[in-house]
Amino acid sequence: MLTLHKKTSSKLIQKLKLQNSTSLYRSFSRWSPEREKNLILPKSSDIINEKEIWEVLESTKPLAKDPKVIDDILEKAKERSLLKGIDSSTGEFVQGLSLKETATLLNVDVNNKKFMGKLFDTALSIKERIYGNRIVLFAPLYTSNYCLGSCKYCGYRVANKEMKRSSLTNEELVKEVESIEKIGHKRILMLCGEHPKYPFEKFLEAVKITSKVTTPPSGDIRRINIEIPSLSVTDMKRLKATNCVGTVALFQETYHRETYKDLHPYGPKSDYDWRLLNMDRANLGGIDDVGIGALFGVFDYKFEVLALLQHAIHLENTYNAGPHTISIPRLRPAKNTPYFTKTKYLVDDPNFIKLVAILRVSVPYTGMILSTRESEEMRKTLMKIGISQMSAGSRTNIGSYNKKEEGDDSSDEGQFTLADLRPTDIVIRDLLENGHLPSFCTACYRLGRTGEEFMSIAKRGDIHNFCHPNGILTVAEYLHDYASPTTKTVGFAALERELLNIPDLNVRKKVRKQLKQIESGVRDIYW
Repeated sequence: MLTLHKKTSSKLIQKLKLQNSTSLYRSFSRWSPEREKNLILPKSSDIINEKEIWEVLESTKPLAKDPKVIDDILEKAKERSLLKGIDSSTGEFVQGLSLKETATLLNVDVNNKKFMGKLFDTALSIKERIYGNRIVLFAPLYTSNYCLGSCKYCGYRVANKEMKRSSLTNEELVKEVESIEKIGHKRILMLCGEHPKYPFEKFLEAVKITSKVTTPPSGDIRRINIEIPSLSVTDMKRLKATNCVGTVALFQETYHRETYKDLHPYGPKSDYDWRLLNMDRANLGGIDDVGIGALFGVFDYKFEVLALLQHAIHLENTYNAGPHTISIPRLRPAKNTPYFTKTKYLVDDPNFIKLVAILRVSVPYTGMILSTRESEEMRKTLMKIGISQMSAGSRTNIGSYNKKEEGDDSSDEGQFTLADLRPTDIVIRDLLENGHLPSFCTACYRLGRTGEEFMSIAKRGDIHNFCHPNGILTVAEYLHDYASPTTKTVGFAALERELLNIPDLNVRKKVRKQLKQIESGVRDIYW
């Protein structure tokens, strides 16, 4: 791969900006070149059909004013999540809502309190049936902020000369991971920008190093998810071969092609098709656990929700397993990045809550992820209607876990600004006090319960006899090894409550014995 000298790179970037050229730019900087021969991939237009989205949004406007139609859709959503009248061998998106039904819900006025109340009740009912009260926790780990991207909304964009650029050395990486482990995390999301100064080979090495870091008393990273630039099938296979990676996540940011072009005028990320087909390449490379998402606030949220649904249906129909997760980041300010003040598509709180609930009823068996972009209050609200995973104690600056106190995010050198700055221990205590079960579970990935296998378990309703026990066991580890005295008191009392949420009495009895083992020093017990 050709490395650009600083002066040459700067001149080239300016020249290409003037020429509005992307092909030449990519020839210098594609992070992950494709080496597979005779590779056949679907057409992007067969995945995201913009014409269909606009037509269904327009045609369902009258239906959205009919209370009976809305009630029928919400009842169907609940029945389908319970597998009533549906062959459980079919794809999980057959068990959710159609594009037309979802569009109808999106068109209902957010000020319709009666509808909103029914929508929230339905979303909560579906979430509790499939995921229970568990909230899986993770921490993001940024390894480099060098980037050739031109994304107008991102602090890491190459044109942002005020951003201090750096990447973690192997020694710094180990210290970061150690710091994350010392606050109790077992799951991390590794991220980086796209730049020849930090090639894929370096990231691959970082994954392997991270997987081997341990700290007393029981610190180890048991699941590494990644959110990195688009990869070729060739490099997806290399990633799979590490046997260290769980979910591969990548957000299209916006599925609207013209808006995407405007927001990414040059650089490797300007290729809409290359990015959209990343999850197809992941599956072809042997990675069946993928996560998708859209950045809400850069285009019409109704369009993005329906495009996410189209993308999910494509993955299900093509690979027998839709996305394991859907993320719902909302646009936030970033250093020297004025786009936040210019976009006309910012999503206000009521409509954001509405779209999260609609996604939950539309894709009942897909995990939904919320980051610390959102405030403590918003995160508490969304956990009640659909969210099943979220970050805690996040740091988005390079090397910041090791350098600063957890919860201190006074620096603006991250990819975006954060809203929920609570330390992990406080997040866990609040979850327990509010009737949730925080979980660091990593069992499914380690036992091969991914992709189609995981979905078959979820559809049978067996997830509670796997995930709930694992959540209890992982939080018990946290309480013994990392929790503050106050959180210990709250947590051990809550575990007694959570044991009663295990439906199988034999499983419940076994988990009680396993809790005794943890108390005596045994670690990493899972189902």
